[in-house]
Amino acid sequence: MEAGQRGKMERLRSIREAEMEPYGEELILDLHNCDPTTFTRESIEGYFKHIADINKMERCDLHYWDYQDEPEEYKKAPKHLKGTSAIQFITTSDIRIHTLDILKKVFINIFTCNSLKAIATILFTENWFKGNLVKWKLVNRI
Repeated sequence: MEAGQRGKMERLRSIREAEMEPYGEELILDLHNCDPTTFTRESIEGYFKHIADINKMERCDLHYWDYQDEPEEYKKAPKHLKGTSAIQFITTSDIRIHTLDILKKVFINIFTCNSLKAIATILFTENWFKGNLVKWKLVNRI
């Protein structure tokens, strides 16, 4: 390892997370065996509204990336891309979702500079998408 890289590694090791002011939280959720009928734009928007209510967030712009009105493109897409991605901006950051229709999976990131009600959010999310939480992580951002 070069001396410059060694110095960077030492600096990274010296960072003391506990000594820094918290900025916010990010909740990362992976769900499997979900019900793909919950992957519609209407359902996803409803999910965003409820998550915002649970966590006292103010919703702003909502954007989708999907195959709506593009059935030929959907047919050609590999199964790991067939689904809907969306981002719900909130005044304190964003909520992102990626659904996979054929694989019946949902991947969600919720980031805010406030605190999250993580357990309530997880339980609501499992229920909404009728799936099984297989992995989650709450990250304190600094």
